[in-house]
Amino acid sequence: MLLRAIDISKSYDGVHALKRATFELRAGEVHALVGENGAGKTTLIKIVSGAVTADDGRLELDGAVVVDNSPARAKASGVTAIYQEPSLFPELTVAENIALGRERGGYWSRVNWKKRRERASSLLAEVGAKIDVSAEAGELTMPEQQLVEIARAIGANSRVLIMDEPTASLSKEETENLYRVIGKLREQGVGIIYITHRLEELSVIADRVSVLRDGQVVGTYNMAETNRQELIRLMVGRELSTIFPKREVERGEVALELRGITRGASGLTDIDLTIHRGEIVALAGLVGAGRTELARIIFGLDHATSGEIRVHGAAVRIHTPADAINCGIAYVPEDRRRQGVILEMPVGANITLASLRKLKRFGWFDFQREKRIAAEYVQRFAIKTPSIFSQVSTLSGGNQQKVALSRWLATKPSILILDEPSQGIDVGAKAEIHSLIGDLASAGMAILMISSDLPEVLGMSNRIAVMHAGRIAGIVDGAGATQQQIIALALGGRSQTAA
Repeated sequence: MLLRAIDISKSYDGVHALKRATFELRAGEVHALVGENGAGKTTLIKIVSGAVTADDGRLELDGAVVVDNSPARAKASGVTAIYQEPSLFPELTVAENIALGRERGGYWSRVNWKKRRERASSLLAEVGAKIDVSAEAGELTMPEQQLVEIARAIGANSRVLIMDEPTASLSKEETENLYRVIGKLREQGVGIIYITHRLEELSVIADRVSVLRDGQVVGTYNMAETNRQELIRLMVGRELSTIFPKREVERGEVALELRGITRGASGLTDIDLTIHRGEIVALAGLVGAGRTELARIIFGLDHATSGEIRVHGAAVRIHTPADAINCGIAYVPEDRRRQGVILEMPVGANITLASLRKLKRFGWFDFQREKRIAAEYVQRFAIKTPSIFSQVSTLSGGNQQKVALSRWLATKPSILILDEPSQGIDVGAKAEIHSLIGDLASAGMAILMISSDLPEVLGMSNRIAVMHAGRIAGIVDGAGATQQQIIALALGGRSQTAA
C-alpha cells in the first residue's frame, strides 16, 4: 500500500470536519474521493499534503509512519496536490510558475531561461495545452490556469498526486487529454487521489471510490461494483429524485434580443439570439468558442464593434455594467472566488453590494434595510451561514454561489446571465442551485446559462445555442437534443434540428 490515512480526526472550533476517517491508496491506481461540500474531502487531502495537522490518527507512506508532516516534508516525499482554485502567482510568467519550487541550485546559481521555457513548453504539451510560456499567469483564463497547475504537478515527478476538481473548467478535448496523462501516470506507478463532483467521470477514470459524508468514510467500493445513483444516495444520505428539475413554463415576450453582435477583439461575429421571459437558454460550446466574451458584451464589460442589443423590444446602449443593471440585466460570472464574491467581506455586504444606490435614504446609507435584505436572501436561498456577518470565505462552494446569485437578484433583474452556475459544487448543492434557477424562470425571468456540463445543458434548458469559433453554429430545442448533437455543433458541424 502506497499511502494510508488511518482513523484521522480533525475539528475546527468544536465542529468535526473528520471523524476517524480511513483512506488507502495503492501505487498505480486512481482512487476517487466523493462527497458533498463540507463532507471532509478538502480537510483530508490537506492533512495528506501537510497543509493541516490532524488532531488524531496517523498517516503512513510506504508503511512508514509520517511524523510532523508539513507541505515541505510532503513535497519531499513525493506528495503533490492540485487544488480546485489555482494558486499561481499572477505577476510571474507561466514558465516561472511551473519552475517555482522545482528547480534546484545554489545561492549563486544562474537561471537557464531557455531550458526553463523548453521544460515548461514540454510539460504543457504533455497535457495538451497550447499556452504561451512567456505570458503572465494573471492573464490566463481559468481553464488555462488549471492546465498550468496540472503541468506543474506532473513536472514534480510525484509518487502521490492529489487532484481536486481538475476538470471543473476544462473542455471535452482538454479533459480527454488529462485522462490520457492520468493513464500514463498510472502506468508509471503513481497513486492518484481524484476528487470530483462530476460523477459521470468515475466510470472512465477511477479504479476505486470512497464516499465521505459528515466527516466519515461511509464506504469504499470498486468502481465496477457501484453506480452513479448509489453514490448519490451514499453522499447525501437520501434518494435524490432529480438533479435537473426542468419545468414547463409558458414562454412570454422577448426579453433580450441580440442582432448581429460582432467584436473582432473577442473573436465574435454576427451573433443573433433571442431569449423570452420564462425561458432558460443554454449557451454551449468548447472553451474559447466565445461564450463568456458574449456575456461580457451584454453586461457592458466589453463593447461590440457592431450590432444591436434590444431589451423588452427597445434598442439599448450598454457601455458599462451600470447601464446593464439599469436595463434589468444581471451577470453571475464564472470565476466565483475572484469575481463572483469578495471572500474577505461578510455575507450581508456581499449580497447588497450591487444594490448600494437603492440603500441610500435622504443621502444616508440605510444599514437596517441592508440587514433586512441580506437576511431575506439568506432565508430564501437557505444559505448555510452562522450569520450575515460571517465572512464568505468560511462558506462552502455551493453557499458562496448562492451568495453570488443573491447579490444580483437583489438588483431585481428581468434578465439573468449565469456563467457556469454549478461549477465546482457538490451534487446536493447543484440540485439546490438548479431548483432556484427553475423558480426564477417560473417567475418570468429570462435566463441565459453558459455551461460546459452537457447533462446540465440538456437537463435545464428550453433551447440550446451552440457556439463555435465566435459564431452560433446552431440553436436546438432542449427537449429533443442529445449530447452527440451538441458536440457535433460545438466542433463546427451542422444540426438538422433548429428552434
